[in-house]
Amino acid sequence: MDEFLARLRNFDIRIRKAVNSQMRGNFRSIFKGTGLEFSDLRTYQYGDDVRAIDWNVSSKGHGTFVKVFREEKDQTVFFVVDVSASQQVGSRQRDKLTATKEVCGVLALSAIHEASHVGMYCFSDQKERYIKPANGIKTGYHLIMSLFKLQPVSGQTSIADALLFTLNALKRRSVVILLSDFIDTNYEHNLKALAKKHDLVVIHLYDQREVNLPKLGIIPVYDSESGRMVWVNTSSASFRTTLHDTFQQNRIQLERLCRQYNASYLALDSQEDFVPKLVELFRIRK
Repeated sequence: MDEFLARLRNFDIRIRKAVNSQMRGNFRSIFKGTGLEFSDLRTYQYGDDVRAIDWNVSSKGHGTFVKVFREEKDQTVFFVVDVSASQQVGSRQRDKLTATKEVCGVLALSAIHEASHVGMYCFSDQKERYIKPANGIKTGYHLIMSLFKLQPVSGQTSIADALLFTLNALKRRSVVILLSDFIDTNYEHNLKALAKKHDLVVIHLYDQREVNLPKLGIIPVYDSESGRMVWVNTSSASFRTTLHDTFQQNRIQLERLCRQYNASYLALDSQEDFVPKLVELFRIRK
């Protein structure tokens, strides 16, 4: 646990230095939109954030309108974390789940100082861990410790159920940070609903073995979510192309969906240094 916290603090320091030197801002940019409550509509003006446009009202043909929000005293950052078995793909030193915990951990470490309330929901196809949003550093460190120690009960995935739980659990507009490999189906409707109600940040974790599988001949592959063993020909050009194309199509569709509903999207290779990409995310959201 001490080693995990030390890594998070190192990431936190690197990000804060980059934020302060490159953008002359602060960490709050990642949490922009927290604690905001809809107040009124006004006509769009040059320089307004396009994410604030109310497309339903604007589509009626009377002009382009943006939503005006007022800031609430209490702010909430809520993490929705996929801990299913497919997240365990990767090297022994660092699989997707390890990367997910580190990214979530460093953002939680920041949220402790930048937001009033922090909470978390870890999911597979069931509730693995739920920490109700609460105030204070004690809650933040409890969240990080729970994340580090978590051993999932189920290996399967239901992103749709996790999003539905979040929709029901959060009563006021919050920043929701969703971390998953998105190896699932039929979650798009709930993702749209969540993005409409909250300020949604989608972090898409993947491993290169899921995109560019090495040529290893015919090998047995264990599907940890279904519990079945299947044989695949990794040297087959058509198999490798299908694998690569399927990932790219899913990534493009997810990114397009996020863009359509004004959610922030970030794809992360589980083996890469994620700090530069997080800093870029902060810059875009600023």
